[in-house]
Amino acid sequence: MSKPSLARGTRDFGPEQMAKRNFIFETIRRSFQRYGFLPLETPAFENLSVLMGKYGEEGDQLLFKILNSGDFSGKLVEKDLLDGYKPLTSKISEKGLRYDLTVPFARYVVMNRGTLAMPFKRYQIQPVWRADRPQRGRYREFYQCDADVVGTDSLLCEAEIVNLLHDILPALGIDDFTVKINNRKILTGIADIIGAEGMEGPLCVAIDKLDKIGKDKVVDELSERGFTDTSIELLNPIFSLSDGDEPFSELRNWLQNSEIALKGIAELEEVWNMVKLLGLENAKIQFDVTLARGLSYYTGAIFEVKANNVQMGSICGGGRYDNLTGTFGVPGISGVGISLGVDRIYDVMEELNFFPDNQTTSTKIMLSNFDREAFQFGLSILPKLRLAGINTEMYPDSVKLKKQLDYADRKNIPFVVLIGSDEIQSGLLTLKNMKTGEQQKVSVDDIISIVLNS
Repeated sequence: MSKPSLARGTRDFGPEQMAKRNFIFETIRRSFQRYGFLPLETPAFENLSVLMGKYGEEGDQLLFKILNSGDFSGKLVEKDLLDGYKPLTSKISEKGLRYDLTVPFARYVVMNRGTLAMPFKRYQIQPVWRADRPQRGRYREFYQCDADVVGTDSLLCEAEIVNLLHDILPALGIDDFTVKINNRKILTGIADIIGAEGMEGPLCVAIDKLDKIGKDKVVDELSERGFTDTSIELLNPIFSLSDGDEPFSELRNWLQNSEIALKGIAELEEVWNMVKLLGLENAKIQFDVTLARGLSYYTGAIFEVKANNVQMGSICGGGRYDNLTGTFGVPGISGVGISLGVDRIYDVMEELNFFPDNQTTSTKIMLSNFDREAFQFGLSILPKLRLAGINTEMYPDSVKLKKQLDYADRKNIPFVVLIGSDEIQSGLLTLKNMKTGEQQKVSVDDIISIVLNS
């Protein structure tokens, strides 16, 4: 019999880990709601016709495809096997696991646009799947927490995303972070200026890897993708532009002959000004002209968040997409959003010990179980403690007290109520503090008061 194992790139989360993850989810959810976002869920899998072509060539390859039900190969002929895997895939698979939450959201907006109040603000907290190579901070199954606004071109949305991040991350204990911002219009302008018109897609995919593989390997990849030596030489300023207090002046000089680039710069300057008006005088934002975000649907501002002093990739990312719904036959619905990577945020908080101590405790009180009489008496108390809002459980078996206390200790249960014949007759129960070892005889109402105020 083979030993059970986990699929690579996936993880189990035990009770202690789930308590910490739920702390992250609830903190993010509260902030999303505070900013007016409404909850939404979409199916785990979508039709491949919805997913394919939205993430660029690399993204399409990382989609998990689902084999058709039944005899998926029954109608295949020898030629199908010789045509290669791409044509073959479309014949044996019609569905795939969602790669992100943005494309399913766009599909939802198109299908329900007649009933939605525009602008429509939604948040979504669900898992996504990518057939990526697993490594530290990168998993094949992971949760995203997305907040998007569609139906408006207003740059207030971008400024509010910056504010939202400054709301969420400190609430999680992550105070040392940087929100990096760029604009895809600037990258389109750069492609034009270096004589590579229409090649901003491959340019973005390559320079988005700068942090990971370095300048030399990015240059090699650009050559492989068809950029000429002259274009690559003209691209050099991108590697040396300053990111100081006046990040846009150098850039404006370099790109002064590109109308679309100048529009992108003006948009970012307006976002910077609005962030200040919203009260973030010392906002942790930084312009980064090499930030590209590999996804092909972005058209305006793009965001990435780094937790400083931690060896970890970005923990959040997002941007403006002007025509994602256009791929579903409804052009012109602009949107902007941010996605927080819970798994990376979890790893950062774990490494820096940012989780509150009380997140590991689920049960607050355990009732002991000595014999049948004590068991029945305990059953009458159990609902009262739970109705008071206290997480309570009763040890199910009548065994030695040491075994029951060991159980409570292993579960980090802070209080145990000991119920014996004396307690049943007097109505005063023995409350044991598992941390201090202190015991006191008190009423049920006193127990409620003590535990709620502990």
